[in-house]
Amino acid sequence: MASDKADLVRPFAGMRPAPGRADEIAAPPYDVVNIEEARALADGKPLCFFHVSRAEICLPPGADPYSDQVYEAAAANLKKLESSGALVRDPSPCFYVYRITAGGKSQTGVAVSASVDAYAENRIKKHELTRPSKEDDRVRQIDAIDSITGPVLTVHRADAGLAALLDAASADEPDAVAANVNGARHELWTVSDPALVTEIADAVNAMDALYIADGHHRSAAGARVAEARRNANPNHDGSEPYNGFLAVSFPDDEVEILDYNRVVNDLNGLDSGAFLDSLSQYYRVEPVAEPVRPQGSGRFGMYLDGQWSLITPIEPEKIDDPVESLDVQLLSRSILSPLLGIADQRTDTRIDFVGGSRGPEEIARRVDSGEMAIGFTLYPTSLADLIAVADADMIMPPKSTWFEPKLADGMISLPLD
Repeated sequence: MASDKADLVRPFAGMRPAPGRADEIAAPPYDVVNIEEARALADGKPLCFFHVSRAEICLPPGADPYSDQVYEAAAANLKKLESSGALVRDPSPCFYVYRITAGGKSQTGVAVSASVDAYAENRIKKHELTRPSKEDDRVRQIDAIDSITGPVLTVHRADAGLAALLDAASADEPDAVAANVNGARHELWTVSDPALVTEIADAVNAMDALYIADGHHRSAAGARVAEARRNANPNHDGSEPYNGFLAVSFPDDEVEILDYNRVVNDLNGLDSGAFLDSLSQYYRVEPVAEPVRPQGSGRFGMYLDGQWSLITPIEPEKIDDPVESLDVQLLSRSILSPLLGIADQRTDTRIDFVGGSRGPEEIARRVDSGEMAIGFTLYPTSLADLIAVADADMIMPPKSTWFEPKLADGMISLPLD
């Protein structure tokens, strides 16, 4: 690697569950549950990390989730977890082997402090833009608790040397085990041996790039916090913890992308008949009896008025552009924008997104309830597509990829103090 480029990653002195405590602490990511689900999952579990990541559950129902009191509660609750001994800090910089097992398959990665300089150089590559409100929320969260607790999921091209190092580092019993977070087992091993730490750092930093898979808001927020703290620190020297954001990187041959579907809360002033008439100019609409999960790219499932349909373009396009060829972009330019008036999926409040794990059934539930008017299911974006877009320095439409199993909050955190 050229000497004028920043390292991709470095080790850090992390904060993690004390032995035997991970089951009480680990929680799903803050942004995959709503407030009611977070309250239910944390009920009777005072150590549940939702008390930090979704601290509005500690306030009365109806409280503003972005009020100062929420961030203050998050900071107080994190301090309680550490002062009680439920969370412990490592005394020296470490890497952490992180393994997730679900559905009979495992993926093994490494938790790192990902360089904000490499992020700025686009060697930790993005493929999505962020929603300003969500980014602002994470900046306030990080500043309030003086830690980064939400890990970014990155992928790297599979590397046999790094895999061997991680296998060796995880040969003994894990330091933390959360047996069931959203149906997945999460295990963590601390790598503190200086020689092994150096070997892992060398293996990762020899790579051309890491690719952000899940966590664009968290990485962007980490970079913003770093910039603000650098500007405020006259003695900044680059060694401070704020120069990195928390990430766990997995090899690209072990991760899976699921479909990321859409629901829209009205038909843009059309009734169902008029909408179908307009749609039929471009798509064949085939009503079907069962929920639709498209079995290939270039077609969609649609749920409208209690009816599932498979919709297929009448004249399929052949496109070489890595973004324009994506199904999420085809849906946007042929249906969401011209027919439903969704010009910007990042900012338009009329559209929402349903991760593949929740399936077509969740789309049907939200439409049948009257909350939404129409829903669409998509074929999953491939990891090769993601990497191609990122390598071309291009941006996917928002919410193009849904990765599962997801990392748990509370298994490893990056303190900034």
